[in-house]
Amino acid sequence: MTDSERMSAFELKSAVSLASIYGLRMLGMFLILPVFVFYAEHELAANHTQAGLALGIYGLTQAALQLPFGMASDRWGRKRVIYFGLALFALGSFIAAISHDIRLTILGRAIQGSGAISAAVTALLADLTREEHRTKAMAMIGGTIGVTFAVSLIAGPAFYHWIGVPGIFAMTGVLALLAMAVVRFVVPNPRITRFHSDTEATPARLKDVLKNVELLRLNFGIFALHAAQMALFVVIPLALKKAGNIDQNHHWMIYLPIMVLSFVLMVPAIIYGEKKFKLKEIFVAAIALMLVTQLFLAGLIDDFRALLVLLTAYFVSFNLLEATLPSLISKIAPASAKGTAIGVYNAAQSFGMFLGGAMGGALSQHYGPSAVFLFCSLLIGIWLIAASRMQRPPAVRTRLFHVREMEPVQAAELARRLAALGGVAEAVVVGEEGVAILKVDQRGWDEAGVMKLIEEEREHGVSQ
Repeated sequence: MTDSERMSAFELKSAVSLASIYGLRMLGMFLILPVFVFYAEHELAANHTQAGLALGIYGLTQAALQLPFGMASDRWGRKRVIYFGLALFALGSFIAAISHDIRLTILGRAIQGSGAISAAVTALLADLTREEHRTKAMAMIGGTIGVTFAVSLIAGPAFYHWIGVPGIFAMTGVLALLAMAVVRFVVPNPRITRFHSDTEATPARLKDVLKNVELLRLNFGIFALHAAQMALFVVIPLALKKAGNIDQNHHWMIYLPIMVLSFVLMVPAIIYGEKKFKLKEIFVAAIALMLVTQLFLAGLIDDFRALLVLLTAYFVSFNLLEATLPSLISKIAPASAKGTAIGVYNAAQSFGMFLGGAMGGALSQHYGPSAVFLFCSLLIGIWLIAASRMQRPPAVRTRLFHVREMEPVQAAELARRLAALGGVAEAVVVGEEGVAILKVDQRGWDEAGVMKLIEEEREHGVSQ
């Protein structure tokens, strides 16, 4: 492997440190999921509507501010915006930690969510990595989020036993402050800060993204997936305690084997879908499995053995869909609007968390837990219909290459020549960014021809 084919120490340090910031922040959100409803009910005297709103309100402020924070980082600097967002997250955590009233806890959670630094972090990562390695760096962040979620379900009950939910909130506030120190002393400063169309949203492309029916199907999917997830955590912890007569401090013993088994079962399905170009079939099957689990949960919520089987099936489908959706976004989104598509997708995810928490709490309080799962079944059922009608995603992957900065006419000509090569499904050259974005066939493409054209263009720029 040549030096250009592997991540440099600088890039690896950047990716690992920024992934750790993502992980610390998501830890603060996920740790309370399996235990918050107990705390809200017994310590804050809150009803289920209030508890669900406290869980979900984080997503509302995050959905509203993700794109503005990313755009602000272009103007005022990546690290300044990240410091500000982490400070807000810490403030909200400390407010929730000292709260003895559910309304103040809801305020703290809303402030936590307003520290919406995701777009700024990915923009900084793009500044710090070469185009050829950006996908790998982004995958490291994605993997960190998945691992953090699994660890949180297992560790949350243990932390609840040791330090309680106020302690968890205080700990996450301290972690946010430590993350600020990581940004200051560990994350490198970018040599150049610029806009990256592959990772950042631009208002000019929003209309195109919102008109794309295939992307709308995926956006509704991530919305429904996370709405169902948040609604589930309003009622499942109580159901596990009631049906299994297991104290909430020991719920980790339930979540640990479920999460391990779900990951083991998920991986072969993803490999099969990607290798055999059956991603749509795997995707639709996972949605169908989730719908079945929601329907059965509505009727078997008091049967402990059934609950364990259904939760395992739920997390198999959840983890599979959570891993597949970003891949589908990358395959379907226009190469020139990928960053905008991801921004809209992330906002839909956060809004789903809000609606799921709020509706789950209200339905649980007024109609019982079965109503929550029927609501989730409705969302997942609509998604299943929409997904079954989606076009088969192209068997492509995205590759980025550094080129010299050039005028629009030159960029268009280079894009035309690249698109004419074998296996190149789409080519966009963004001259002002000095990047070529290609969608190439997974079954084989003329990589040598692409590299030859790009090298010729670089040499032409040097000779001018």
